[in-house]
Amino acid sequence: MTQATKRCPSSGHSDPATSAAEACLAAQQALGPDLVIIAPVDQSFIDVNWSETCWAAPSCVVRPTSAQLLATVLRIIVQFQVLFAIRSGGHSPNPGWASIGEPGVLLDLSRLDTITVSDDASVVSVGPGQRWGGVVEALDSHNVTAVAGRLTSLGVGGLLLGGGFSFFSGEYGLAADNVRSVELVLGNGTVVEASAQENPDLFWALKGGGPNYGIVTRFDLFTIPIQKVYAEVVFYAPADTPTFLRALADWQLKAAASDPRATVIAVSTLGGTTAGFIYSQPVTARPDIFAAFSDIPVLAAALPPTNLSPLELMEVSAGQVGWTANRHDYRGVSTQIDGDLYVDMYNFWAERAADVYSKTGANQTFVIQPITVNLAKQSADKGGNALGMAPSSSMSWWTTLIDWENAADDDVVRSVSIATTEEWKKRSTVELLYMNDCSRDQDPLRSYGAENVAKLCEVSHKYDPGQVFQKLQHDGFLLRKLGVC
Repeated sequence: MTQATKRCPSSGHSDPATSAAEACLAAQQALGPDLVIIAPVDQSFIDVNWSETCWAAPSCVVRPTSAQLLATVLRIIVQFQVLFAIRSGGHSPNPGWASIGEPGVLLDLSRLDTITVSDDASVVSVGPGQRWGGVVEALDSHNVTAVAGRLTSLGVGGLLLGGGFSFFSGEYGLAADNVRSVELVLGNGTVVEASAQENPDLFWALKGGGPNYGIVTRFDLFTIPIQKVYAEVVFYAPADTPTFLRALADWQLKAAASDPRATVIAVSTLGGTTAGFIYSQPVTARPDIFAAFSDIPVLAAALPPTNLSPLELMEVSAGQVGWTANRHDYRGVSTQIDGDLYVDMYNFWAERAADVYSKTGANQTFVIQPITVNLAKQSADKGGNALGMAPSSSMSWWTTLIDWENAADDDVVRSVSIATTEEWKKRSTVELLYMNDCSRDQDPLRSYGAENVAKLCEVSHKYDPGQVFQKLQHDGFLLRKLGVC
């Protein structure tokens, strides 16, 4: 008997396939054929997922248009004891996180995509199926924006539940720290609200605790008064990458805390380093706060100094990253700020990435993301979140993005990032893992600390006493994997 079968005893049948088929028919009868697509599922519903590692054909795709319809479907899933997966934007490359094959139900939230801006433009209400580009575009005419994802195509729901790192996080904290309230469907089909005033323990758990408590059907986000930002993107030669990494650490240690409006975004590859200097107000020239980088020779200016709207900034970022159908993975680890360590780890990674590239053609990146004291302080001042960062924390979140073509190369391609994170862990003094950068075999929830894990477990049992999201949810960064709840 498979693990899935053990977790999912059917409610009238010993055969999970039969239970799934009957659950899909019941959902279709309740919602109609336009909202419930029964197998065989068209490929267009499958390749919504960004990574081919997540292309799987479910027993049916359910596309609810309201919290009440989603609640109906969730009750049917529980009745038939069928495995399910939840897809917001489908950006995770982890197999089974936002995808599921037969027998299983895919809850696709793409039709929960409303955007409503309050009269004073201080709050925007967003459905989990919306993309960040749509959110930022809707706010543009109001001369405000959101602490949003950095790519237009990213889905809203997954980013917020994992914490959410933004261009403006150094100034305002994580995206999850800028949520005012949420509406969600619990495992028993009840629709509830959560905020700092209403169900505050659940609200806290949803800020970085992942998909363990319910399915959010609306996020109410505080907006921020940013209309134009300074941006510049430059490219450094491979030989200057070590110099850049040391300059980045110097900037983090000496300058970053002095002005939270400044952000450095950098992606290193075997071919060199692309760096973006962002300042969250319009200026005519590169601000002095970026002086640590002034003496590094620039090979090319990908974006000359300019002032952009937040939406234009996201579009520039998307142009640097691309969005191609391929196999993808990413991986994360946290570290102290140390320029020599950055360079040592880059050399460790580059040797292995070059070898795998020669064998498979896989492209890999090496990315240091500065996490400032003000980011942690903003999180604490706004009620805290599940990640457990101390208010005085400063660190770096390292991550990598890997793109390759052949499934036969999965293990050898992923071996580079696995070896690199293991080496980082030997030399790092920081245990925290940022969920939205973690790969399938990593354990971000445990890295939040024993006290926060105990609280997350308590919230799970309080709001999901039947443990629907642990027993029937197909996969993800789930509390059940910790073995302590």
